[in-house]
Amino acid sequence: MTSWVGRTAAEIAAAVREKQATPREVVAEHLARIERLDGRVGAFRVVRAEAALAEADEVAARPDLAELPLAGVPVAVKDNLAVRGESLRVGSAATPDTPAGEDHVTVTRLRAAGAVVVGLTNVPELCVFGTTEGVHGTARNPWDTTRTAGGSSGGSAAAVAAGLVPLALGNDGMGSLRIPAANCGLVTIKPGTGVVPAGIGDGDWFGISENGPLATTVEDARLMLSVLAGHESPAPEAASPETPETYRIAVSLRSPIAGVAISKPYASAAREAAALLMKAGHQVRRADPPYPMSLGVTALTHWTAGTSVDAQGLDAGLLTRRTRVHAAVGRRFVGRARTGGDRERLRTRLEPFFAEYDVLLTPALARRSPRSVPWHERGWLRNVLANTNYSPLTPPWNLTGWPAMAVPFGTLPSGAPTAVQLVGRPGSEAALLALAEQVERLRPWRRTAPLD
Repeated sequence: MTSWVGRTAAEIAAAVREKQATPREVVAEHLARIERLDGRVGAFRVVRAEAALAEADEVAARPDLAELPLAGVPVAVKDNLAVRGESLRVGSAATPDTPAGEDHVTVTRLRAAGAVVVGLTNVPELCVFGTTEGVHGTARNPWDTTRTAGGSSGGSAAAVAAGLVPLALGNDGMGSLRIPAANCGLVTIKPGTGVVPAGIGDGDWFGISENGPLATTVEDARLMLSVLAGHESPAPEAASPETPETYRIAVSLRSPIAGVAISKPYASAAREAAALLMKAGHQVRRADPPYPMSLGVTALTHWTAGTSVDAQGLDAGLLTRRTRVHAAVGRRFVGRARTGGDRERLRTRLEPFFAEYDVLLTPALARRSPRSVPWHERGWLRNVLANTNYSPLTPPWNLTGWPAMAVPFGTLPSGAPTAVQLVGRPGSEAALLALAEQVERLRPWRRTAPLD
């Protein structure tokens, strides 16, 4: 009997379209793995076992089965995006336990493409922090379960890295896709503004938060991005070129946030990736973007202000202390964040750099993820410092609204993955994916953690 666990989404969809497998077989295998392993990983808040099997049968009966890009592919959805019939808790005791009446538009698009939603994944409360734990569960890194999976799409990343699903849906407001992807050895892309519908929380954190895929291969990330962006099949411009273009690549090991150091494993990953791409024929130079000294303040004001808006209308007594403080700090910055002036000034400052270079290559993180402990029970400042010290490299690209990827590259001494970040100007999603695919071909990574 062929096992579909561990296969890519592209392989599964092709097999289902060609009647080599049924959606029910594929989904049932993944549900069995979830039941067996998720107690160690903590990826899911809700597993939709019966509903998923029924929906798999509905996919099998569709007259357009042979045309579905994600035919029968099990997917997980981050618990801040509505799934019809399931409550939307966003990691909090303060949110209502009432079923959503309809799917979020991204979930609608995944279902239309033939995907089957097997569950909703754990997040930190209101998706604020870069570690995932709280009243609904704790998501651990499948490569090292003593460490957090990251956040805020931590449960989604853990689900894919553990082989519980081949694809998961998450979103990224300050790095919430790229942080857990880098921790868990996955590929992700935070698309640029307007590529994928957002609709996250109450205003998408002033337009800096974007929905995107978590996958084990560049091919799968491209496929899911295409579906989320509303293409019936992978867009021609997103297709992998037989001969990749030559790009002008800047390599920077500098933290955008002043005072944060990059640890040796992550700096080494970026250097080695740069050497690999130079050898492949790209023009690679060391060059630091002109980050303003005020970037840390700009990031903090938007981060806290977004939480302040999302917390409105919730019972503050049911929020954890760190979330209450975060929202209270942000209340004074909401007006400033809404104007968009700080973000526009940042874009204006960085545009000349991206006129000189096509792609920026950086470490994805500054250091390994924090230990998997009850961070939601700890103080606000301790959480903010822990987040900033390990993930200072992701926020600028939410503030600009430009596309950015995390790509696995290298390992920590523990054997857990390290990763690099690729950043491009607006509209460069296809170029970033092509470059990431070249990295994948030249330096393949192990796709899932060795949990068995």
